[in-house]
Amino acid sequence: MAAHLKLMAVLVVLACLGFVLEAAEAATPWLWPPGGGGDDPYCLSWRVMVEANNAKGWRAVPAPCVGYVRGYMFWGQYHRDVGSVADQAAAYAAEIAPAGAAAGDAWVLDVDDTCLSNLPYYQAKQFGAYDPAAFKAWASRGLCPGIPPMRQLFQALKGRGFRVFVVTGRDEETLGSTTEANLAAAGFSGYDRLITRGAAYRGQSAVEFKSAMRRRLVEEGYRIRGNVGDQWSDLQGDCAGDRVFKVPNPMYFVP
Repeated sequence: MAAHLKLMAVLVVLACLGFVLEAAEAATPWLWPPGGGGDDPYCLSWRVMVEANNAKGWRAVPAPCVGYVRGYMFWGQYHRDVGSVADQAAAYAAEIAPAGAAAGDAWVLDVDDTCLSNLPYYQAKQFGAYDPAAFKAWASRGLCPGIPPMRQLFQALKGRGFRVFVVTGRDEETLGSTTEANLAAAGFSGYDRLITRGAAYRGQSAVEFKSAMRRRLVEEGYRIRGNVGDQWSDLQGDCAGDRVFKVPNPMYFVP
């Protein structure tokens, strides 16, 4: 009987090991750290260049760094980095408004990979080049998960009385209502306004469009105290705000 139990235990262990190794070979991120992990010096340097805005015009993650980016995004470091950004922004908000925000004090938040995550989409396409039609099909489903540290920051800003404007380059006609519903489902409710890209602004760069939207807010009498986005094009241009906060994103580049 004891020998039989030992044999069964060995078989179970071998079966589990086979399952894990199969998952590793398939690069399943939840079960096994994929190839090109966090110690890859080339890919680490590339990611630092991306975040420092020294790498410009890239259309896809370099092939040798796909595994590295997958590991970064799924195995904790990305979430720690986003949490650090949110903590810094929340600390700044508390510093400038210890007793509550002044009338007209506002923050601007981006949507994609700032409030809502597109990681499932980019993971499925192996972090390849941006495809407008495929991305629109994904975003139209309204299933983008919320990014927890950014949701906590959003709630902290609202709790301090700041006016919060959510500004996105998503198309107003085709994605406006879906984006609004997705934000609500992800816990982003109670912002002052969702600003999407209307027909008059199609064809403009992200910097041009977002500058125009922020300029409009300033003309309405708001003071932009903080601006949060995952792309430098979210944070550059006119009326960028008193302070900007860059959320990490090594998955794609928006000029």
